Amino acid sequence: MKFMRNSKLLITAVALTLGVSLAAGCGGKSDQKPAESKLAGVVKIDGSSTVFPISEAMAEEFRKVHPQVKVTVGESGTGGGMKKFGPGEIDIADASRPIKAKELKVLKDRGDDAIELPIAYDGLSVVVNKANSWAKSMTVAELKKIWEPNSKVTKWSDVRPEWPNETIKLYGPGTASGTFEYFTEKTVGKAKSSRADYTASEDDNVLVKGVAGDKYALGYFGYVYYSHNKDKMNVVAIGDGASAVSPSEKTIKDGSYKPLSRPIYIYVSKKALARPEVKEFVKFYLNNATKLVPEVGYVPFEAGHYQQLLKKIQ
Repeated sequence: MKFMRNSKLLITAVALTLGVSLAAGCGGKSDQKPAESKLAGVVKIDGSSTVFPISEAMAEEFRKVHPQVKVTVGESGTGGGMKKFGPGEIDIADASRPIKAKELKVLKDRGDDAIELPIAYDGLSVVVNKANSWAKSMTVAELKKIWEPNSKVTKWSDVRPEWPNETIKLYGPGTASGTFEYFTEKTVGKAKSSRADYTASEDDNVLVKGVAGDKYALGYFGYVYYSHNKDKMNVVAIGDGASAVSPSEKTIKDGSYKPLSRPIYIYVSKKALARPEVKEFVKFYLNNATKLVPEVGYVPFEAGHYQQLLKKIQ
C-alpha cells in the first residue's frame, strides 16, 4: 500500500519548479546540472508491516538522490524479517518489537551484530466498522476477555449485555507479527497468547478491508493504517468511562494512550553497515525521520534523538 504523503511536498515541488523557471527567465539559460551520485549497490529491507510505510517512503526518497542504489522493502512481519536478518539475507530489519536474544544470537554466531535504532512512536489501534455505534470505548479487561485463548466471547453481547446479539468477526495480525506479540502481551498478559479463531494476516491492508466490510467486525493494527482509513472505520478508545483515551499523535507521544503506545525500530547489521550504500541509506533515514515519519502518519521522536542515533552508527 502506497500512502498519500503530505500535500506540502507537492506544493514545495511546484514552488521549486516555478523558482527555477523564473531564475532561468531572468538570468538566461543555466548549463549547470545537479551532480549525479555515483553511489551504487543494493540495500535489502524486510520485516514489520507496521514499519513498512516508513521504510518504503525513505527508500522512495533515497532513490531520487542515489538512483544507482537499488533499495528493496518487504513486509513479511517482524518475525519473518528477523529470520532473514539473522543469516544475513537482508541488511536491515523493520521491527515493531525489540529483537529477541535468540535472534541476536544467530547474528553473533556468524560474527555479526545488530544496531538498534528506534525510529518512531506507534499506538496500536483497536478498530470497528464505521456503522458500529455502540463500541465507543473498551477496557483492557474486555480486550483480554475477547482475545484470550479459549475465549467464550462469540457475540458482541458477550462483552457487554447491552451490545448487539450479533457475532463478532475478529481481524488481527498473524503470529509472526511483532504487533501480534505486543498486543497480546499488553492485553492478555502473555506474548503470543491468543485465541486462534480470527482472520489473521501479515498484510495490514487485508485487515483494513475486513473491518471496513463487516458491520460487526473488530480488529487491531498500527496507527498509520487507521489514520489513513478514518473514513472506513472507527477507532475504539481504551480505558474506563471518561478516562478512556483514543490514539492520536499527541496521546501516543505523551504516553497517555496506554498500554498500547510503543516505539518501533529498524535494526541494521554491523557488517552491512560497513558497505557505503547501506551506511548512506541509514544516515538518510535518520536525517529525514522528523520530516517523513509524520508525513507517513506516525509520530517522530525529537530531532535530538535522531542526532544521537547518527553518532551511534558513525
